[in-house]
Amino acid sequence: MTDERGIPRRDFLKSAVAIGGVSAFSACLGREEVDVPTGPDDLSSYPQRQHAWNDALPRDDHGNVVAPSHRVLLYLNYRQDGQPSEDDRGQVETALRGIEHAYERSGDGLLLTVSYSPAYFDRFNESLPEDVDLPDPEALAPFEEPEFDTPDAVVHLASNTAQVVLGAEEALKGNKSTLNDVDQPDAALTDVFSLTDRRTGFIGDGLPAENADDAEGVPADKVPEDAPLFMGFKSGFKKNQASEDRVTIQSGPFAGGTTQHISKLQLNLNQWYNQDDRWQREAKMFCPYHAQNDVIEGAGDNLGTSSKIDDCKPTDETAREMGVVGHSQKSARARDDNDSPLILRRDFDSTDDGTASLHFLALQRGITDFVDTREAMNGTDVTEQSAVGQRNNNGILQYIRTERRGNFLIPPRSLRALPHVQPAGDAQEVTHESS
Repeated sequence: MTDERGIPRRDFLKSAVAIGGVSAFSACLGREEVDVPTGPDDLSSYPQRQHAWNDALPRDDHGNVVAPSHRVLLYLNYRQDGQPSEDDRGQVETALRGIEHAYERSGDGLLLTVSYSPAYFDRFNESLPEDVDLPDPEALAPFEEPEFDTPDAVVHLASNTAQVVLGAEEALKGNKSTLNDVDQPDAALTDVFSLTDRRTGFIGDGLPAENADDAEGVPADKVPEDAPLFMGFKSGFKKNQASEDRVTIQSGPFAGGTTQHISKLQLNLNQWYNQDDRWQREAKMFCPYHAQNDVIEGAGDNLGTSSKIDDCKPTDETAREMGVVGHSQKSARARDDNDSPLILRRDFDSTDDGTASLHFLALQRGITDFVDTREAMNGTDVTEQSAVGQRNNNGILQYIRTERRGNFLIPPRSLRALPHVQPAGDAQEVTHESS
């Protein structure tokens, strides 16, 4: 759909989210023909798990969760030294509840999480409970040299509606007294925090192709028109994702929470599309078996609820025979004793800095689960047994460069406003709210 200015509607909305601000929000109001319901007056029915998004999101024809299209990550530092005050905790909670009253909790409404870094918890004299696995970020491959994100907090805003993430952001900054016809409280997140970084992005069928011209070095004519991500293939298959139960902390004062890893990965799409043909892209993203047998149609919607990696030969055997192994083939080896994947991906593409990148956002019970998954993805064991290189022909490693890494704790909802490192009260037991 193109408006009277000749700008495709979805292009404009993506650009508006990337730019941000009151003007971009106002412009979205005139472009998006949506009527987003308000949230309830009583928010007590909302799940304790901040990360319990799946029941609030639509599903595709196969039952896979459809990720929210528009994303904003707000990186924040607490303005005060030392331990947070109760007044500041109240201010943060009030501001968050303001946007929850304005927009219903749904895919077209607003989904959000608030998370905290190890650096935030360092202000306390005590250590985090043993139930919480939250180390400082580190390099996770011998060939990467990322910078580390150590803000105190990150707010993740997500919606299929661009004006919702923009409106919520502006209200949290104290720039909107009324949002979606709902009066906002006299409490701003930015009265308590300073904004240190803002990252945005998108995911969804056709969005990467429509926005390929915004990024330097992207062969816009090669990005498939129906692909949900820049690299041309679908991800987030139900059977290749950990469930929300699997990634939830099970005991202790932070029971019902989870940990979050956020990486910023720069993508080399010129090499991906101009050096490699379709066979090579399928082999490196999935496995050579899929490429040889025409398993994948288009972006891979025909695969249903699984990337069908069980049909591939064992990774070591593939490496020796074919000299190439697939990304999904390697990553699928990181599973628990119940054969469940360890992480739940909620990543999205971006053109924030004029280049194609991926904000790889993963949820897991402990950061060790992410480290184990990344180790499987590195395929170091494969390189020792075959002609597969450290990066070349080793999944998609040669097409991504890790620029930043950060680790965070998403506490349960009741502790989301400047939590104490050792919250008062007895250890809790988790309740299973969604999958």
